Amino acid sequence: MSFQTLGLESGILKAITDAGYTQATPIQMKAIPEVMQGKHVLASAQTGTGKTAAFVLPILNELAKERNPGRGPRVLIVSPTRELANQITDSIKKYARYLKINSVTVTGGMSYNLQNRLLSKPLDILIATPGRLLDLFKQGKIKLKDTQVMVLDEADRMLDMGFIPDIRKIYNATSKQQQMLMFSATFDAAIAKIAHEFLKDPITISIKPDTKGHSNIKQSLYFVDNQIHKQQLLNHFIADGEMDQAIIFTSTKRNADVLSDKLYHSDIKTAALHGDMSQGSRTKTINRFKRNEIKVLVATDLASRGIDVKNITHVINYDLPRFAEDYIHRIGRTGRANKKGLALSLVSPTDREFLKKIERFTDMKINIETVAGLEPTKLASQPAPKRKGRGGKPFNKSGKSFKKNPNASGKSFKNQTNAKKRMGRKSNQPFAN
Repeated sequence: MSFQTLGLESGILKAITDAGYTQATPIQMKAIPEVMQGKHVLASAQTGTGKTAAFVLPILNELAKERNPGRGPRVLIVSPTRELANQITDSIKKYARYLKINSVTVTGGMSYNLQNRLLSKPLDILIATPGRLLDLFKQGKIKLKDTQVMVLDEADRMLDMGFIPDIRKIYNATSKQQQMLMFSATFDAAIAKIAHEFLKDPITISIKPDTKGHSNIKQSLYFVDNQIHKQQLLNHFIADGEMDQAIIFTSTKRNADVLSDKLYHSDIKTAALHGDMSQGSRTKTINRFKRNEIKVLVATDLASRGIDVKNITHVINYDLPRFAEDYIHRIGRTGRANKKGLALSLVSPTDREFLKKIERFTDMKINIETVAGLEPTKLASQPAPKRKGRGGKPFNKSGKSFKKNPNASGKSFKNQTNAKKRMGRKSNQPFAN
Protein backbone atom coordinates (compact mmCIF):
# COMPACT_ATOMS: atom_id res chain seq x y z
CA MET A 1 0.00 0.00 0.00
CA SER A 2 1.28 3.47 -0.90
CA PHE A 3 1.60 6.11 1.81
CA GLN A 4 -0.41 8.35 -0.52
CA THR A 5 -3.55 6.33 0.28
CA LEU A 6 -3.34 6.79 4.07
CA GLY A 7 -4.59 10.37 4.18
CA LEU A 8 -1.41 11.90 5.60
CA GLU A 9 -0.63 15.62 5.40
CA SER A 10 1.35 16.79 2.35
CA GLY A 11 4.35 17.86 4.46
CA ILE A 12 4.60 14.40 5.99
CA LEU A 13 4.30 12.72 2.60
CA LYS A 14 7.09 14.93 1.26
CA ALA A 15 9.34 13.94 4.20
CA ILE A 16 8.54 10.25 3.65
CA THR A 17 9.49 10.58 -0.02
CA ASP A 18 12.72 12.38 0.91
CA ALA A 19 13.55 9.46 3.20
CA GLY A 20 13.21 7.08 0.24
CA TYR A 21 10.05 5.29 1.33
CA THR A 22 7.13 4.64 -1.01
CA GLN A 23 5.24 1.61 0.33
CA ALA A 24 3.90 1.22 3.86
CA THR A 25 4.90 -1.91 5.80
CA PRO A 26 2.23 -4.29 7.16
CA ILE A 27 2.32 -2.79 10.67
CA GLN A 28 2.04 0.71 9.20
CA MET A 29 -0.86 -0.24 6.92
CA LYS A 30 -2.82 -1.67 9.83
CA ALA A 31 -1.92 0.74 12.63
CA ILE A 32 -1.89 4.18 10.97
CA PRO A 33 -5.62 4.29 10.03
CA GLU A 34 -6.64 3.10 13.52
CA VAL A 35 -4.44 5.66 15.28
CA MET A 36 -5.75 8.44 13.02
CA GLN A 37 -9.29 7.54 14.10
CA GLY A 38 -8.34 8.12 17.72
CA LYS A 39 -8.66 4.49 18.80
CA HIS A 40 -6.62 2.80 21.49
CA VAL A 41 -4.19 0.42 19.80
CA LEU A 42 -2.23 -2.59 21.04
CA ALA A 43 0.24 -3.57 18.33
CA SER A 44 2.83 -6.33 18.21
CA ALA A 45 5.63 -6.28 15.65
CA GLN A 46 9.35 -6.81 15.88
CA THR A 47 11.87 -3.99 15.56
CA GLY A 48 12.86 -3.33 11.98
CA THR A 49 9.32 -3.60 10.58
CA GLY A 50 8.62 0.14 10.61
CA LYS A 51 6.94 0.02 14.00
CA THR A 52 8.12 3.49 15.08
CA ALA A 53 6.70 5.16 11.98
CA ALA A 54 3.44 3.30 12.58
CA PHE A 55 2.72 5.57 15.54
CA VAL A 56 4.90 8.61 14.76
CA LEU A 57 3.30 9.35 11.35
CA PRO A 58 -0.37 9.48 12.49
CA ILE A 59 0.63 11.43 15.62
CA LEU A 60 2.43 14.05 13.51
CA ASN A 61 -0.55 14.14 11.17
CA GLU A 62 -2.92 15.09 14.00
CA LEU A 63 -0.51 17.63 15.50
CA ALA A 64 -0.11 19.30 12.10
CA LYS A 65 -3.85 19.91 11.90
CA GLU A 66 -4.00 21.96 15.09
CA ARG A 67 -1.10 24.18 16.12
CA ASN A 68 -1.70 24.95 19.79
CA PRO A 69 1.28 23.84 21.89
CA GLY A 70 0.92 24.32 25.64
CA ARG A 71 3.55 24.22 28.36
CA GLY A 72 3.03 20.51 28.80
CA PRO A 73 3.40 17.91 26.06
CA ARG A 74 0.43 17.06 23.88
CA VAL A 75 2.03 13.71 23.12
CA LEU A 76 4.04 11.59 25.56
CA ILE A 77 6.16 8.73 24.22
CA VAL A 78 7.75 6.49 26.86
CA SER A 79 10.64 4.22 25.85
CA PRO A 80 12.61 1.80 28.07
CA THR A 81 16.16 2.86 27.09
CA ARG A 82 18.07 5.95 26.07
CA GLU A 83 19.13 4.35 22.78
CA LEU A 84 15.55 3.54 21.78
CA ALA A 85 14.34 6.98 22.85
CA ASN A 86 16.99 8.56 20.62
CA GLN A 87 15.90 6.37 17.71
CA ILE A 88 12.33 7.63 18.12
CA THR A 89 13.63 11.20 18.28
CA ASP A 90 15.52 10.71 15.02
CA SER A 91 12.35 9.37 13.36
CA ILE A 92 10.32 12.37 14.52
CA LYS A 93 12.94 14.79 13.17
CA LYS A 94 13.00 12.94 9.85
CA TYR A 95 9.23 12.88 9.32
CA ALA A 96 8.49 16.34 10.81
CA ARG A 97 11.11 18.26 8.85
CA TYR A 98 8.43 20.25 6.99
CA LEU A 99 6.21 20.74 10.05
CA LYS A 100 6.42 23.17 12.93
CA ILE A 101 6.52 20.56 15.67
CA ASN A 102 8.39 21.07 18.94
CA SER A 103 9.78 17.88 20.50
CA VAL A 104 12.04 17.30 23.49
CA THR A 105 13.84 14.15 24.61
CA VAL A 106 14.65 13.51 28.27
CA THR A 107 16.72 10.46 29.23
CA GLY A 108 19.22 9.47 31.84
CA GLY A 109 22.76 10.66 31.16
CA MET A 110 21.66 14.07 29.90
CA SER A 111 22.23 17.29 31.82
CA TYR A 112 19.31 18.24 34.08
CA ASN A 113 20.03 21.92 33.41
CA LEU A 114 19.74 21.39 29.66
CA GLN A 115 16.56 19.36 30.01
CA ASN A 116 15.00 21.93 32.36
CA ARG A 117 15.76 24.66 29.85
CA LEU A 118 14.18 22.69 27.00
CA LEU A 119 11.11 21.87 29.06
CA SER A 120 10.54 25.53 29.97
CA LYS A 121 9.36 26.17 26.40
CA PRO A 122 6.05 25.05 24.82
CA LEU A 123 6.32 21.59 23.33
CA ASP A 124 4.22 19.17 21.33
CA ILE A 125 6.00 15.84 21.86
CA LEU A 126 7.98 14.56 24.82
CA ILE A 127 10.07 11.40 24.37
CA ALA A 128 11.32 10.03 27.67
CA THR A 129 12.67 7.10 29.63
CA PRO A 130 10.63 6.25 32.75
CA GLY A 131 13.20 7.06 35.44
CA ARG A 132 14.21 10.50 34.19
CA LEU A 133 10.59 11.39 33.37
CA LEU A 134 9.50 10.65 36.93
CA ASP A 135 12.42 12.63 38.37
CA LEU A 136 11.52 15.71 36.35
CA PHE A 137 7.82 15.31 37.11
CA LYS A 138 8.49 15.19 40.85
CA GLN A 139 10.57 18.37 40.50
CA GLY A 140 7.58 20.05 38.87
CA LYS A 141 9.42 20.55 35.58
CA ILE A 142 6.87 18.56 33.56
CA LYS A 143 3.09 18.82 33.50
CA LEU A 144 1.27 15.78 32.14
CA LYS A 145 -2.37 16.84 32.45
CA ASP A 146 -2.62 18.08 28.87
CA THR A 147 -1.53 14.89 27.12
CA GLN A 148 -3.75 13.92 24.22
CA VAL A 149 -1.81 10.79 23.24
CA MET A 150 0.41 8.52 25.34
CA VAL A 151 2.58 5.88 23.69
CA LEU A 152 4.20 2.96 25.50
CA ASP A 153 6.90 1.75 23.12
CA GLU A 154 8.70 -1.59 23.55
CA ALA A 155 6.24 -2.56 26.29
CA ASP A 156 7.69 -6.06 26.59
CA ARG A 157 11.11 -4.61 27.39
CA MET A 158 9.64 -2.27 29.98
CA LEU A 159 7.96 -5.28 31.58
CA ASP A 160 11.21 -7.30 31.64
CA MET A 161 13.18 -4.32 32.98
CA GLY A 162 10.74 -3.77 35.85
CA PHE A 163 9.42 -0.38 34.68
CA ILE A 164 5.70 -1.10 34.96
CA PRO A 165 5.35 0.45 38.47
CA ASP A 166 6.95 3.64 37.09
CA ILE A 167 4.66 3.54 34.06
CA ARG A 168 1.69 3.25 36.38
CA LYS A 169 2.81 6.39 38.27
CA ILE A 170 3.29 8.26 35.01
CA TYR A 171 -0.13 7.17 33.74
CA ASN A 172 -1.79 8.27 36.97
CA ALA A 173 -0.25 11.75 36.51
CA THR A 174 -1.94 12.18 33.13
CA SER A 175 -5.55 13.11 32.38
CA LYS A 176 -6.32 9.43 31.69
CA GLN A 177 -8.58 10.66 28.91
CA GLN A 178 -5.85 10.54 26.30
CA GLN A 179 -5.57 8.08 23.44
CA MET A 180 -3.33 5.18 24.51
CA LEU A 181 -1.04 3.33 22.12
CA MET A 182 1.03 0.33 23.18
CA PHE A 183 3.63 -1.25 20.92
CA SER A 184 5.52 -4.42 21.72
CA ALA A 185 7.77 -6.90 19.93
CA THR A 186 6.02 -9.83 21.61
CA PHE A 187 2.47 -10.47 22.70
CA ASP A 188 1.68 -12.79 25.61
CA ALA A 189 -0.49 -12.98 28.72
CA ALA A 190 1.69 -10.52 30.65
CA ILE A 191 1.44 -7.89 27.90
CA ALA A 192 -2.30 -8.47 27.60
CA LYS A 193 -2.66 -7.84 31.35
CA ILE A 194 -0.81 -4.51 31.09
CA ALA A 195 -2.88 -3.52 28.07
CA HIS A 196 -6.08 -4.25 30.00
CA GLU A 197 -4.90 -1.85 32.72
CA PHE A 198 -3.97 1.10 30.48
CA LEU A 199 -5.99 0.75 27.26
CA LYS A 200 -9.75 0.99 26.68
CA ASP A 201 -11.22 -1.48 24.18
CA PRO A 202 -8.03 -1.47 22.10
CA ILE A 203 -7.71 -2.52 18.49
CA THR A 204 -5.27 -5.44 18.55
CA ILE A 205 -2.77 -5.73 15.70
CA SER A 206 -0.22 -8.53 15.50
CA ILE A 207 2.45 -8.91 12.82
CA LYS A 208 4.21 -12.25 13.13
CA PRO A 209 8.04 -12.21 13.04
CA ASP A 210 9.48 -13.02 9.64
CA THR A 211 11.76 -16.03 10.02
CA LYS A 212 11.38 -17.33 6.47
CA GLY A 213 14.37 -15.30 5.36
CA HIS A 214 16.53 -17.35 7.72
CA SER A 215 16.00 -20.65 5.91
CA ASN A 216 19.62 -20.61 4.75
CA ILE A 217 20.93 -20.12 8.29
CA LYS A 218 21.70 -23.23 10.32
CA GLN A 219 20.79 -22.56 13.94
CA SER A 220 22.39 -24.58 16.74
CA LEU A 221 22.72 -24.29 20.49
CA TYR A 222 25.40 -25.65 22.80
CA PHE A 223 24.84 -26.01 26.52
CA VAL A 224 27.72 -24.77 28.66
CA ASP A 225 28.61 -25.42 32.28
CA ASN A 226 30.37 -22.15 33.09
CA GLN A 227 32.44 -19.32 31.62
CA ILE A 228 35.53 -21.50 31.18
CA HIS A 229 33.53 -24.06 29.24
CA LYS A 230 31.95 -21.26 27.19
CA GLN A 231 35.36 -19.80 26.31
CA GLN A 232 36.63 -23.23 25.28
CA LEU A 233 33.72 -23.71 22.90
CA LEU A 234 34.20 -20.21 21.49
CA ASN A 235 37.89 -20.89 20.82
CA HIS A 236 36.90 -24.11 19.03
CA PHE A 237 34.45 -22.28 16.73
CA ILE A 238 36.89 -19.47 15.94
CA ALA A 239 39.53 -22.04 14.98
CA ASP A 240 37.08 -23.51 12.46
CA GLY A 241 38.65 -23.22 9.01
CA GLU A 242 35.23 -22.49 7.49
CA MET A 243 34.86 -19.25 9.44
CA ASP A 244 35.46 -16.25 7.21
CA GLN A 245 34.10 -13.47 9.38
CA ALA A 246 32.00 -13.59 12.53
CA ILE A 247 30.02 -11.38 14.88
CA ILE A 248 30.04 -12.42 18.52
CA PHE A 249 27.22 -10.92 20.56
CA THR A 250 27.57 -10.12 24.25
CA SER A 251 25.00 -8.84 26.73
CA THR A 252 26.95 -5.81 27.95
CA LYS A 253 29.46 -3.26 26.68
CA ARG A 254 31.98 -4.35 29.30
CA ASN A 255 31.71 -7.99 28.21
CA ALA A 256 32.33 -6.88 24.62
CA ASP A 257 35.52 -5.07 25.61
CA VAL A 258 36.79 -7.89 27.83
CA LEU A 259 36.13 -10.61 25.25
CA SER A 260 37.60 -8.54 22.43
CA ASP A 261 40.79 -8.03 24.47
CA LYS A 262 41.06 -11.78 25.14
CA LEU A 263 40.74 -12.60 21.46
CA TYR A 264 43.17 -9.84 20.45
CA HIS A 265 45.84 -11.27 22.76
CA SER A 266 45.25 -14.65 21.12
CA ASP A 267 46.37 -13.12 17.80
CA ILE A 268 42.85 -12.90 16.37
CA LYS A 269 41.98 -9.84 14.31
CA THR A 270 39.16 -8.51 16.42
CA ALA A 271 37.48 -5.32 17.63
CA ALA A 272 34.61 -4.34 19.92
CA LEU A 273 31.52 -2.39 18.85
CA HIS A 274 29.18 -0.87 21.43
CA GLY A 275 27.30 2.27 22.43
CA ASP A 276 30.04 3.81 24.59
CA MET A 277 32.17 4.34 21.49
CA SER A 278 31.91 7.61 19.59
CA GLN A 279 30.03 7.58 16.31
CA GLY A 280 33.32 8.15 14.49
CA SER A 281 34.95 5.15 16.17
CA ARG A 282 31.96 2.92 15.43
CA THR A 283 31.92 3.93 11.77
CA LYS A 284 35.67 3.31 11.48
CA THR A 285 35.30 -0.14 13.08
CA ILE A 286 32.41 -1.13 10.81
CA ASN A 287 34.33 0.00 7.72
CA ARG A 288 37.36 -2.06 8.79
CA PHE A 289 35.05 -5.04 9.27
CA LYS A 290 33.58 -4.52 5.79
CA ARG A 291 37.10 -4.46 4.31
CA ASN A 292 37.82 -7.77 6.08
CA GLU A 293 40.56 -6.17 8.18
CA ILE A 294 38.71 -7.56 11.21
CA LYS A 295 37.82 -11.25 11.36
CA VAL A 296 35.76 -11.20 14.56
CA LEU A 297 33.56 -8.31 15.68
CA VAL A 298 32.41 -8.44 19.31
CA ALA A 299 29.24 -6.38 19.57
CA THR A 300 26.21 -5.48 21.63
CA ASP A 301 22.73 -5.50 20.08
CA LEU A 302 22.02 -1.80 19.61
CA ALA A 303 25.48 -1.00 18.24
CA SER A 304 25.21 -3.73 15.61
CA ARG A 305 21.91 -2.59 14.06
CA GLY A 306 22.24 -1.93 10.35
CA ILE A 307 25.45 -3.90 9.76
CA ASP A 308 25.26 -5.36 6.26
CA VAL A 309 28.38 -7.40 5.44
CA LYS A 310 27.99 -10.21 2.91
CA ASN A 311 30.86 -12.42 4.10
CA ILE A 312 29.73 -13.00 7.69
CA THR A 313 29.70 -16.78 7.94
CA HIS A 314 29.09 -17.10 11.69
CA VAL A 315 26.98 -15.35 14.31
CA ILE A 316 27.80 -16.51 17.83
CA ASN A 317 25.56 -15.67 20.76
CA TYR A 318 28.22 -15.69 23.47
CA ASP A 319 25.54 -14.28 25.76
CA LEU A 320 21.98 -15.21 24.88
CA PRO A 321 19.88 -12.10 24.20
CA ARG A 322 17.54 -11.02 26.96
CA PHE A 323 14.86 -10.03 24.47
CA ALA A 324 13.63 -12.61 21.98
CA GLU A 325 13.38 -10.26 19.00
CA ASP A 326 17.09 -9.45 19.31
CA TYR A 327 17.81 -13.08 18.43
CA ILE A 328 16.19 -12.50 15.02
CA HIS A 329 18.27 -9.39 14.45
CA ARG A 330 21.46 -11.12 15.49
CA ILE A 331 21.24 -14.21 13.32
CA GLY A 332 20.10 -12.09 10.38
CA ARG A 333 23.65 -10.67 10.16
CA THR A 334 24.73 -13.93 8.48
CA GLY A 335 23.30 -15.78 5.49
CA ARG A 336 23.29 -12.62 3.38
CA ALA A 337 23.05 -12.56 -0.44
CA ASN A 338 21.70 -16.14 -0.53
CA LYS A 339 24.81 -17.49 1.16
CA LYS A 340 24.77 -20.13 3.89
CA GLY A 341 25.30 -19.02 7.47
CA LEU A 342 25.74 -20.49 10.93
CA ALA A 343 24.09 -19.12 14.08
CA LEU A 344 25.52 -20.65 17.25
CA SER A 345 24.18 -19.98 20.74
CA LEU A 346 26.06 -20.80 23.95
CA VAL A 347 23.46 -21.47 26.62
CA SER A 348 24.22 -21.65 30.34
CA PRO A 349 21.75 -23.06 32.89
CA THR A 350 20.69 -19.52 33.87
CA ASP A 351 19.82 -18.73 30.24
CA ARG A 352 17.00 -21.29 29.98
CA GLU A 353 14.18 -18.76 30.41
CA PHE A 354 15.62 -16.60 27.63
CA LEU A 355 15.88 -19.68 25.42
CA LYS A 356 12.22 -20.50 26.02
CA LYS A 357 11.21 -16.95 25.04
CA ILE A 358 13.25 -17.17 21.83
CA GLU A 359 11.72 -20.50 20.84
CA ARG A 360 8.21 -19.22 21.57
CA PHE A 361 8.87 -16.04 19.61
CA THR A 362 10.29 -17.85 16.57
CA ASP A 363 7.89 -20.80 16.92
CA MET A 364 10.72 -23.28 16.44
CA LYS A 365 13.06 -25.48 18.43
CA ILE A 366 16.77 -24.78 18.02
CA ASN A 367 18.90 -27.88 17.42
CA ILE A 368 20.98 -28.98 20.42
CA GLU A 369 24.51 -30.02 19.46
CA THR A 370 27.78 -30.89 21.19
CA VAL A 371 31.48 -30.75 20.38
CA ALA A 372 33.45 -33.94 20.94
CA GLY A 373 35.59 -33.51 24.04
CA LEU A 374 33.69 -30.39 25.12
CA GLU A 375 30.36 -31.94 26.05
CA PRO A 376 28.46 -30.38 28.98
CA THR A 377 28.28 -32.22 32.27
CA LYS A 378 25.21 -34.19 33.31
CA LEU A 379 23.82 -31.20 35.22
CA ALA A 380 24.28 -28.80 32.31
CA SER A 381 22.49 -31.13 29.92
CA GLN A 382 19.46 -31.53 32.18
CA PRO A 383 16.48 -29.16 32.06
CA ALA A 384 16.90 -26.11 34.27
CA PRO A 385 15.31 -26.39 37.74
CA LYS A 386 11.72 -25.20 37.86
CA ARG A 387 10.96 -22.03 39.74
CA LYS A 388 10.11 -22.35 43.41
CA GLY A 389 6.43 -22.73 44.10
CA ARG A 390 5.64 -24.51 40.82
CA GLY A 391 6.33 -28.03 41.94
CA GLY A 392 9.95 -28.20 40.81
CA LYS A 393 12.69 -29.71 42.99
CA PRO A 394 16.03 -27.83 43.12
CA PHE A 395 19.22 -29.70 42.31
CA ASN A 396 22.24 -30.33 44.44
CA LYS A 397 25.80 -30.33 43.09
CA SER A 398 25.56 -33.89 41.83
CA GLY A 399 22.58 -33.01 39.67
CA LYS A 400 20.17 -35.16 41.71
CA SER A 401 17.12 -33.75 43.37
CA PHE A 402 16.92 -33.67 47.15
CA LYS A 403 14.84 -36.46 48.67
CA LYS A 404 13.77 -37.05 52.18
CA ASN A 405 15.73 -39.91 53.75
CA PRO A 406 13.33 -41.86 55.97
CA ASN A 407 16.29 -43.10 58.03
CA ALA A 408 17.82 -39.66 58.51
CA SER A 409 17.67 -37.92 61.84
CA GLY A 410 15.48 -34.88 62.31
CA LYS A 411 18.55 -32.65 62.42
CA SER A 412 20.02 -33.89 59.16
CA PHE A 413 16.65 -33.64 57.41
CA LYS A 414 16.33 -30.09 58.70
CA ASN A 415 19.72 -29.31 57.14
CA GLN A 416 18.48 -30.86 53.91
CA THR A 417 15.39 -28.68 54.03
CA ASN A 418 17.45 -25.53 54.64
CA ALA A 419 19.73 -26.43 51.75
CA LYS A 420 16.67 -27.03 49.63
CA LYS A 421 15.38 -23.54 50.43
CA ARG A 422 18.76 -21.96 49.66
CA MET A 423 18.96 -23.72 46.32
CA GLY A 424 15.37 -22.73 45.54
CA ARG A 425 16.18 -19.10 46.17
CA LYS A 426 19.30 -19.36 44.05
CA SER A 427 17.37 -20.81 41.11
CA ASN A 428 15.04 -17.83 41.23
CA GLN A 429 17.78 -15.24 40.77
CA PRO A 430 17.65 -13.41 37.43
CA PHE A 431 20.46 -13.72 34.92
CA ALA A 432 23.20 -11.23 35.77
CA ASN A 433 23.96 -8.98 32.83
